[in-house]
Amino acid sequence: MALIIRSLLDFLVISSISLVVLQQKSNGEDQLLMLQKPQLMKCRFDKIFQLGDSLSDTGNCIRENRCARGLLCGRFPYGMNFFQNTTGRCSNGMLMIDFIALQSGLPLINPYKLQNANFRHGANFAVAGATALSTENLAKEKIVNSVTNSSLSVQLDWMSTHFKSTYPTDRLAKLKKSLFLVGEIGGNEFNYGLFKGKTIKELRSMVPKVVQTIIQGVRTVISFGATRIVVPGNFPIGCIPIFLTQFRTNDSTAYDEYHCLQDLNDLAIFFNDHLKQAIQELKEEHSNIALVYGDYYNAYMWLLQNPMFLGFDKNSLLKACCGIGGDYNYDIHNQCGAIGVPVCIDPSTYISWDGIHLTEKAYSWLARWLIDDMLPKLNCHV
Repeated sequence: MALIIRSLLDFLVISSISLVVLQQKSNGEDQLLMLQKPQLMKCRFDKIFQLGDSLSDTGNCIRENRCARGLLCGRFPYGMNFFQNTTGRCSNGMLMIDFIALQSGLPLINPYKLQNANFRHGANFAVAGATALSTENLAKEKIVNSVTNSSLSVQLDWMSTHFKSTYPTDRLAKLKKSLFLVGEIGGNEFNYGLFKGKTIKELRSMVPKVVQTIIQGVRTVISFGATRIVVPGNFPIGCIPIFLTQFRTNDSTAYDEYHCLQDLNDLAIFFNDHLKQAIQELKEEHSNIALVYGDYYNAYMWLLQNPMFLGFDKNSLLKACCGIGGDYNYDIHNQCGAIGVPVCIDPSTYISWDGIHLTEKAYSWLARWLIDDMLPKLNCHV
């Protein structure tokens, strides 16, 4: 009897956060996943502004000469399940920002670099490969960003220019109903550092500087007039195929119960804890601002903990869908988008798309988890 009651309770909890979507279809319009009772519509956001990196870039990198040259995300099969076309999104389809926009009852938010785009409902300033730290500050840490110079400060400059031209008067009033997402950003510092041979100890020493750079970015956004802001943390990077491949070891004690590298996850937790503390301190300075931590770490772990219910193949949770070679279907020298690299039969059964970024299905579930977690904290007065 107790088991039956527990099963019923589990079903009710899961049902309360379930996402109803259409199956992927060939028609691009049908591809836009139909969300049942969009939760964020309760907040009545009229605009969304996004800062960040490849987790949220919807087409800025492919419009930067330097960034585009090295970006595999601008090639097929990226975008294969999103109007069957590449858009610069590092996935087979939509990203979390796309689902957040749809859940808000808004159209997809255009990238800032898209000329003559409609920015009536906001703008996306995120750039794949971007860091929180500037190029100059990265150099002091002996880290080089070979992808882009469009760090957080550059994106904030774009945002300032955009606001001055778009809202020359009454800007504060016009941004009052907007949602701002500052990140995820800051993770690439550690990604680049790890591949440059930095030790975990060295990377931990960088955390305060990276966090303070993000918080300064949040202060800038507040000065623009933002009143509802989400600041996401980092994923459990020890569960990502690129790192599982690069730092593979025969030492079984290096892995946790989900077969993720514990040292790398501990680094992500260390960063996230510092970020949460800094957000809390900033909230105390700005009691009138809804400032919310986006818990990417636990959202991702939820995928690993509930794979079968969410429709993922339990034997492929740590493998890339688009990739080739090794235990994790990832080869840094033969990545997704390169000639001859295959794609799995059904991307919707995989969490990882290319060994670095996630599938549209994973992003859809992450967005719903995050919305359920953040909604009570956004002061939407619903």
